[in-house]
Amino acid sequence: MDYKILFIILVTIVSIQMRFSTAREPFACDPKAAMTKNLTFCKTTLPIQARVKDILSRLTLQEKITSLINTAAPIPRLGIEKYEWWSEALHGVSNVGPGTKFGGAFPGATSFPQVITTASSFNATLWEKIGQVVSDEARAMYNGGMGGLTYWSPNVNIFRDPRWGRGQETPGEDPLVTGVYAVSYVRGLQGYDRNKLKVAACCKHFTAYDLDNWNGVDRFHFNASVSKQELEDTYNVPFKMCVEQGKVASVMCSYNQVNGVPTCADRNLWTETVRNKWNLYGYVVSDCDSVGVLFDQQHYTKTPEEAAAISIKAGLNLDCGPFLALHTENAIKQNLVKVEDVDSALGYLLTTQIRLGMFDGEPSVQKYGQLGSKDVCTQAHQDLALEAARQGIVLLKNLNATLPLSSRTHRTVAVIGPNSNVTVTMIGNYAGIACGYTTPLQGISTYAETIYQTGCNGTACGSDAQFGGAVDAARQAEATVLVMGLDQSFEQEMRDRVDVLLPGHQQDLISRVANASKGPVILVLMSGGPIDVSFAENDPRISAILWAGYPGQAGGAAIADVLFGTTNPGGKLSVTWYPQDYLAKVPMTNMAMRQSTNYPGRTYRFYNGPVVYPFGHGLTYTKFLHKPAKIPSEIKVSINGHHRNRNLSSMTRKSVLLKNAKCKNLLLNIDVDVKNVGSVYGTETLLVFSTPPSSIVGAPLKQLVAFEKVGVAAMSERRVRIKINVCDRMSIVDKSGNARLALGQYLISIGDIKHSVSIVPY
Repeated sequence: MDYKILFIILVTIVSIQMRFSTAREPFACDPKAAMTKNLTFCKTTLPIQARVKDILSRLTLQEKITSLINTAAPIPRLGIEKYEWWSEALHGVSNVGPGTKFGGAFPGATSFPQVITTASSFNATLWEKIGQVVSDEARAMYNGGMGGLTYWSPNVNIFRDPRWGRGQETPGEDPLVTGVYAVSYVRGLQGYDRNKLKVAACCKHFTAYDLDNWNGVDRFHFNASVSKQELEDTYNVPFKMCVEQGKVASVMCSYNQVNGVPTCADRNLWTETVRNKWNLYGYVVSDCDSVGVLFDQQHYTKTPEEAAAISIKAGLNLDCGPFLALHTENAIKQNLVKVEDVDSALGYLLTTQIRLGMFDGEPSVQKYGQLGSKDVCTQAHQDLALEAARQGIVLLKNLNATLPLSSRTHRTVAVIGPNSNVTVTMIGNYAGIACGYTTPLQGISTYAETIYQTGCNGTACGSDAQFGGAVDAARQAEATVLVMGLDQSFEQEMRDRVDVLLPGHQQDLISRVANASKGPVILVLMSGGPIDVSFAENDPRISAILWAGYPGQAGGAAIADVLFGTTNPGGKLSVTWYPQDYLAKVPMTNMAMRQSTNYPGRTYRFYNGPVVYPFGHGLTYTKFLHKPAKIPSEIKVSINGHHRNRNLSSMTRKSVLLKNAKCKNLLLNIDVDVKNVGSVYGTETLLVFSTPPSSIVGAPLKQLVAFEKVGVAAMSERRVRIKINVCDRMSIVDKSGNARLALGQYLISIGDIKHSVSIVPY
């Protein structure tokens, strides 16, 4: 027999053995086990709540309590296996949580760009596709015995302060963008059948959580003082959208206190708001050890039993950590909490597991049972990771149309900088093991001959000892690409930044290389948070600047494709880039968004001071013109039949409470013609801003009310219809936390279009 054929056969056999040797055994209701055949909760034809009720009736108190923690104990007498609830899938299946591991038939998984990069695409369709791929791979790993089905992602906190180490995990500073991202990604992860979940997603961390460790204040001890107005119009918006529109299966409480109450112990947040108002159909989970934190670090309760009881009664269902398993039974004995409360908490967990098919017997015969190792790291999945990176890269500067480079003109490129040849740096935090990596150096090498110099020993760049080689390389090459920025040693969980400058001697290296280079100089930045690169923006020797965020496993290929014009960049910043001196005016501990005396406000919605780059900034290699095709000048709203009442209060004449307005089908339909007058295909992101009347105290300077991604061929035109739900998108929250619709004139801005629309009662 041909040895090559024999080798292929042996490899195939080993691959099959590896796949099936780790195949998932049934979590419960094993059809081969005699003990489970007649159990009511194993009957898939029964309603979910009937099955949950039956399970609860069979459990002892201790079995119930040990099921309230992330490492849930097995219940052998009922044929129920142990389960690890904690898995992560922020931008790909991760091994950060103990519920998922790599090895054997699953050596890695597709690692997409970090969320802050993907969000810069402003492409909700892309966000959902990524979720679909991630859940394919997650289900495959579950079927292969290497993963769980409950993923504590996405992070939809508002990126309020540029120093926040975890800002990279979020979609940015805007509540609407963050909410749409949450809805899209969750739908991709979970699918659309609410009783047949693909995986269970989790929106975290509720609420007002955006400080980790700054100036001696850490997240475990921080009390976020937040007004009702800002909770409702900023911090809570993405979570509400995630629950109401995304139908997420879980929400996580945060470590911090909000207005003096630990979030995990706040009944108003969980039972009154998330469960009753927003109708969460799923479970509430603590951030890891946060129930313990509220007792032993925040000293919110006198005893651990009180901490367990107050959290359960607030609406917490699952504890990441052992705290509830250790103290709930004694809390019951002390009459601090009832068995019925434990049953209620556990009921939500069991409901989620049944929705995931975990009580339906053999995984292989279920809806997603055929997914396996062949469905992880597929070429299609890796191609999507590359496309996501391409769409998320933002062109910040392009002096005299220096970019794209030409492979004919720029045959030799100096590639310089500590992030030029990195791998894991590109995937950011909460990542797993990627299918493979293409570094910037490798990507550029496919287009030109490269001369590589690090210039610095790491991103800290503590010395100029290696500058000489970098300068020499720039003198020789026909173009120079500096790949600089940050990594996880400067920004990550429990590590907030102290400034927004480039670390160490990076700025000096960039300036020296720019001064010496004989060809154009392009600065490429990797970072999660904004960087004050005013010096580079204002330096004519630096021809172009790209921001790539943390672009994922294919980041280097995407960067090179943009540099050489294979891809026309279309990304836009989802956060404001502030100058360094802004930080002195805004302590991270000040949660206010709005301006006040000696306080400039935060984000594009409330800050109008100097910036390095504004929210929504992003250049392209072509030029788009916008022309209004059809935009109404007036929208009439009925105020619950009282429009003819001449005795309306002055407040009502200026604005109306949403609950008093007839909002159903109240739409602002905008038709815009987008014309590409350049010579190459490009994608344009239409950002629709509304500047409301000033009749409501604290109204935003402007706010994003819609966004739409559209591709247009060179010298072509496309008409885009944008539908805006007036009450949902154009309402304003007043100081009491009530949503109002201001009456009067709004300025609608779309690119170079300015148009006035009046909302009037009738």
